[in-house]
Amino acid sequence: MNQREFDAVELQRNIREKLGKEYEKDPKLRSKRLAAVRKKYGITVKPRQYASR
Repeated sequence: MNQREFDAVELQRNIREKLGKEYEKDPKLRSKRLAAVRKKYGITVKPRQYASR
């Protein structure tokens, strides 16, 4: 059998291109998806701290 090798770089590029196109169409979609993941896994976002304060 002639099996094709798994190419992780190509897979990652395809995923990034697909998501990039989706986010260009709907910029708020990324925030919605991140919020859903944070809620699902109980991740809290820490407020940013700046060095100048």
